[in-house]
Amino acid sequence: MMKYKIVADSSADIHTLADVAFSSAPLKINIGERIFVDDAKLDVMEMVSVLRAFKGKTTTACPNTEEYLEAFGDADRVFCITISSNLSGSYNAARLAKEQYEEEHPGRKVHIIDSLSAGSELTMIAEKLRSMICEKLDFDQIVEKITAYHEKLGTMFVLQSVHNLANNGRVNPTIATLVGMLGIRMVGKASDVGTLELTDKCRGDKRALAQLFRTMKEMGFAGGLVHIHHCANEASAKLLRDHILGEFPAAKVIVDKLGGLCSFYAEYGGMIVGFELA
Repeated sequence: MMKYKIVADSSADIHTLADVAFSSAPLKINIGERIFVDDAKLDVMEMVSVLRAFKGKTTTACPNTEEYLEAFGDADRVFCITISSNLSGSYNAARLAKEQYEEEHPGRKVHIIDSLSAGSELTMIAEKLRSMICEKLDFDQIVEKITAYHEKLGTMFVLQSVHNLANNGRVNPTIATLVGMLGIRMVGKASDVGTLELTDKCRGDKRALAQLFRTMKEMGFAGGLVHIHHCANEASAKLLRDHILGEFPAAKVIVDKLGGLCSFYAEYGGMIVGFELA
């Protein structure tokens, strides 16, 4: 009997999946001399607290090829999901691991999925893979169906802070200060090529969430599954959930917490929203 397994790097915000074999390949967050491993043991809020107070440059490190090979284990069929290849080297490491794994184990297969995103969209891909494995679809069927499903997903985000982006030279420090002082929220989306694209600047959470919801609908959301992942901002996550259910009562909206890597990007108060497109 074929052994199926799902592997995702830790930007997927999950460490276990029911009913299927699963492994998370952790990224690492480097803040000064401290290294935070994004696994199930990580205290995300401690990491975020250190990040908010730190004034220097911060970096992340993706899983290496050996760590991916270990995650693949002895499975005959592996589906591996990574953060966008335009944000991290995780995809390239997974691709090299696939080549080595298939060469060393003739007959085994690995399918790598470049999510072109981060966070909740990866969670949705993993859960869809789980359902298809449980339906006992064969490998090629799953590859075809998950590719089609992935094309019907979107990701948006809201940032309360761009402190970390400013520390790393991606945002002007003056703008970062104004964002914090004036209550400005940065609204954006994952582009078609997997980069982070800022689309709007709004004053306050309510306006930002209303704009995010409008853009979701413009992108093609018309109900269906939504994953809202937040960093210490459950109130806003639930407010967005209520907006969605108010207009689309049949939608399934799940609120959860961001993991370490995604909290590094979204920062304190940030949210990443994955959703199905019509």
